[in-house]
Amino acid sequence: MADGRMRQAWNHTSTVLALIANVNRDPKKSKAFGPKDFHPYETRKAERPVKADISILKKFVNGNRNHGQRRGNPSR
Repeated sequence: MADGRMRQAWNHTSTVLALIANVNRDPKKSKAFGPKDFHPYETRKAERPVKADISILKKFVNGNRNHGQRRGNPSR
């Protein structure tokens, strides 16, 4: 029962938050908000993962293999 009451309260709050956000947004720069954007209990469908170029990361890892070795006295 408490969960249902909390969800109902968030239904109201998220609608008001979406209204305030839409009134104050620039329509040319952003899309319209919906209540689901502010509702913590609503599940969103998974977005497509962003493909990133990780070649820079690979160069960093492969180029710094000696990073963990001590510098200075080679006898240690």
